[in-house]
Amino acid sequence: MGRAAVLAGLAFAGTVVAQLRPETISSGLENPWGVAFLPNGRFAVTERAGRLRVIAADGKISPPVTGLPAIAAGGQGGLLDVLADSGFEKNRTLYFCFSEPQAGGSANGTALARAQLSEEGAKLENLRIIFSQQPKVASRNHFGCRIVEARDGTLFLTLGDRYSRKDDAQKLDSHLGKVVRIAKDGTVPKDNPFVGRSGALPEIWSYGHRNGQGATLAPDGRLWMTEHGPQGGDELNVPQAGRNYGWPVITYGENYGGGKIGDGLTASEGMEQPLHYWVPSIAPSGMAFLTSDRYGTGWRGNLFVGSLKFGYLDRIELKDGKVVAEHRLLADGRARIRDVKQGPDGLLYVLTDESDGKLLRLRPN
Repeated sequence: MGRAAVLAGLAFAGTVVAQLRPETISSGLENPWGVAFLPNGRFAVTERAGRLRVIAADGKISPPVTGLPAIAAGGQGGLLDVLADSGFEKNRTLYFCFSEPQAGGSANGTALARAQLSEEGAKLENLRIIFSQQPKVASRNHFGCRIVEARDGTLFLTLGDRYSRKDDAQKLDSHLGKVVRIAKDGTVPKDNPFVGRSGALPEIWSYGHRNGQGATLAPDGRLWMTEHGPQGGDELNVPQAGRNYGWPVITYGENYGGGKIGDGLTASEGMEQPLHYWVPSIAPSGMAFLTSDRYGTGWRGNLFVGSLKFGYLDRIELKDGKVVAEHRLLADGRARIRDVKQGPDGLLYVLTDESDGKLLRLRPN
């Protein structure tokens, strides 16, 4: 069972607030990145190296699912998030995002595809790429790549600034450093904020983001996301239509090795402040709201965010839309937590981003 021992969850102040019992469902995954829940207790799990696996309820890992497109695996790129359509039991549709290589060149970019998982779960069928980030960039960093299905059936996708092109996060003729919103067939919803605006790409929902690697739908239906800051300044945001979230003009971080970014501003007119930020960086990744009472009513409505840097699960208490407390869970720091999801059973599941990565079920102790 691997890390199935009882691990204490520690409040930032150091007091014991809860205990969880991590239960290993599967191990031996190579840098798993995203998990989606399938019928009959199964899971779809991506490995960054470019493999999609189906894990049975008993933890047995399938051979790699066939039918994936070409993937530029390397650095932070590869096969990244995966999402099961809300109507999966009828249509068997999966969405997945990945680093897409440019034909005949060294550049790449984040792309979003949809396909149907065969009944036996061995291959993808009717593959179609429904979004392709522009411009393509020769970079191995900052792909973003979290997918969220909204209540109206549209899809949100987070897109990184590709590291070397941070200024493009402020440009509306570029997908870099944006959240985009599209329909499931790849078309642009007519109520997107920049539809019809000259010089702006109509897929854009919000801009001024650095590298969003966590996103989820809140109980009230709003999109929430985390994004990596530079050295310090990781952010928790609630991206709203047409809003500018400031990167790289404003940030609570600094350059790697020290020194201010740009003019060193933390606020500017017309740019949104983060709901919450972390200094030093925790490297936030996957995130999920808890809507069940499986861990007691005190945890219902809390937000859970994985930390890659420090290897813990951050339980965030909210009141009136603001962060009022944080608690470190699984705080042994042994494994980078890449994804966090609430399962159909109301329990939390996490992926650890390691060469021997694990899919864990978190049981109340």
